Amino acid sequence: MLSERRLEVLRAIVQDYVGTEEPVGSKALTERHRLGVSPATVRNDMAALEDEGFIAQPHTSAGRIPTDKGYRLFVDKLAGVKPLSSPERRAIQNFLDGAVDLDDVVGRTVRLLAQLTRQVAVVQYPSLTRSTVRHVELLPLATARVMLVLITDTGRVEQRMVDCPSPITEDSLADLRARLNSRVVGRRFADVPQLVQDLPESFEQEDRGTVSIVLSTLLETLVEETEERLMIGGTANLTRFVHDFPLTIRPVLEALEEHVVLLKLLGEAKDSGMTVRIGHENAHEGLNATSVVAVGYGSGDEAVAKLGVVGPTRMDYPGTMGAVRAVARYVGQILAES
Repeated sequence: MLSERRLEVLRAIVQDYVGTEEPVGSKALTERHRLGVSPATVRNDMAALEDEGFIAQPHTSAGRIPTDKGYRLFVDKLAGVKPLSSPERRAIQNFLDGAVDLDDVVGRTVRLLAQLTRQVAVVQYPSLTRSTVRHVELLPLATARVMLVLITDTGRVEQRMVDCPSPITEDSLADLRARLNSRVVGRRFADVPQLVQDLPESFEQEDRGTVSIVLSTLLETLVEETEERLMIGGTANLTRFVHDFPLTIRPVLEALEEHVVLLKLLGEAKDSGMTVRIGHENAHEGLNATSVVAVGYGSGDEAVAKLGVVGPTRMDYPGTMGAVRAVARYVGQILAES
């Protein structure tokens, strides 16, 4: 375990390096920070931090920079995330409040996160597998054609055309709509098949074929839409950090094109807490020089998806974590109210 003083020295090195992009020397530390000890003591502390792998010397006769291990300790020992200012919070709310549907919410969230953090923003769409049914609508289009509209608790809307085996009256359609919603509204998608399996038997013989094909279309929709989707934005922000990537930025850009990689980076949505993965903690080799800050969001207590940012390990962690958490909170509120 590091002493509190050496931890303070490490914090100062991280803060200065993130702010200046320059390796940090003992003289600069004592001038910029009230460490309460002599430069000689600071040099000894820096030597100890280097021996333990928390900082490294990139060039001869240069200052020190944090290693992945150093950033990890810095993040683990954070007293708290940096709170957003009142104008920043109002800007987030005003920007997201104008969204008209789920695609718009996700698109606005990506742009907002990229602007706030000046990193690459990644937002996962709410997964149907973790959603509940808000409403099922059945709209007559012709005597034997119906539009099925499935609306989730996260505002996601799926539409399907259903060709019925025989004409269906408005009254029969209204009856099916009412009975179907009474069984599935507020229930998880995973529970829907069992909840509706005996529904056709409760109808008259002549309507059972239509009821069965409507239910079949509903269940197919649940299966088809289980694929995870996400949106990414702000990739151009990486060009501001070309010096943070040892050889080339290309492996990072190639990794960001792989949505499967990004979904793994964000992690399981059921884990709603803040996660920070630094440098080599990211399994994908192309992202070994990056850090990922992600958190779950949802319309209630349980997360339905994740959002976060990808940037260089030389990142303003308190500020980035604060922005990601604040945006997730506002998106959750919008989903709850939609």
